[in-house]
Amino acid sequence: MFEAVVTVCLMMEPDICRDVLLPNHRAAEQADCLASLSTVPDYVPPSGLTATALTCKPEGPALKVSEVGDGVFWHRGLIEEPDRVNRGDVTNLGFVIGEEWVAVIDTGTARWMGEALLRAIRQRTDLPIGYVILTHMHPDHVLGANVLAEAGGEVVGHAKLPRALADRRDNYLESLSGLLGDSAFIGSDIIAPSVVVEDEMVLDLGGRQLALRAWPAAHTGTDLTVQDDLTGLLFTGDLVFHEHTPALDGSLRGWQKVLAEFADLNPTGILPGHGGPLLDWPEGTADMERYLEVLAHDTRQAIDDGMHMGEAVTRIAESERDHWTLFDAYNPRNATVAFTELEWE
Repeated sequence: MFEAVVTVCLMMEPDICRDVLLPNHRAAEQADCLASLSTVPDYVPPSGLTATALTCKPEGPALKVSEVGDGVFWHRGLIEEPDRVNRGDVTNLGFVIGEEWVAVIDTGTARWMGEALLRAIRQRTDLPIGYVILTHMHPDHVLGANVLAEAGGEVVGHAKLPRALADRRDNYLESLSGLLGDSAFIGSDIIAPSVVVEDEMVLDLGGRQLALRAWPAAHTGTDLTVQDDLTGLLFTGDLVFHEHTPALDGSLRGWQKVLAEFADLNPTGILPGHGGPLLDWPEGTADMERYLEVLAHDTRQAIDDGMHMGEAVTRIAESERDHWTLFDAYNPRNATVAFTELEWE
């Protein structure tokens, strides 16, 4: 197979380049791919970049995915911090194939991940991309969305997601470019949802429906879950972590309440934002619930003992250390957020 690409380079460092995928121009023969480019308007590169003419090259690598349910596919990211070696492949991503449309759930840390996910989809179906669903605001879940939107997908997210992304855009782009390196990050950007979920929404893919629910502040203030009606599987985003130490960027008490309310959804299985891929229900949230309970208990105890925050964060939830990966990267932050929230309850 051949696909349309444009080579994009940094204007200030012209030796740093990357082939950027242009979706919807893919063919078994290079000549057919090139012929399809006659309908493409002139490509205007983002600010700070230069671009060569469009061309068609052999299809690039696809993300490795597995089918975890009928028509439900899943990519398991590494349990690592994003860096120049893993190029940001640290997040679970998925897609669901209906009879008429495909829905993508989360898009990765950079445009290259969205491109590789699109190739994985195209290896399994030619159905159009109907929706690109972002489960929350963190950059490892949203920065590959632009290519999937260019492929035709409507971007969907929590009602508070547009403002959250706008407020954090510059910081996200600067920090991830530094972590991944410019050559891996070229072409990545924030794209705001065009469809927002205030409470609940149903998306029809043809022959199957996805039930979306926007939650109050928990892991973040922008958490959204997606449940497939055919399989009962629940995409939780980062409301559920597995192996990877949870990251608290919203409300500890709110997160505990949301996990308790998952019982109302009665999922057949859990697809977490990190780890997995497929966790049993309700056993799949047991580690999360235990961690949050220990975090809350230890924080309240530290406050009752009159500890200052600086001392408390070195002790809170230390009993959980051996149960999680990346504990030192995330637990002190969680303890700080929990202390700030609970000291005035």
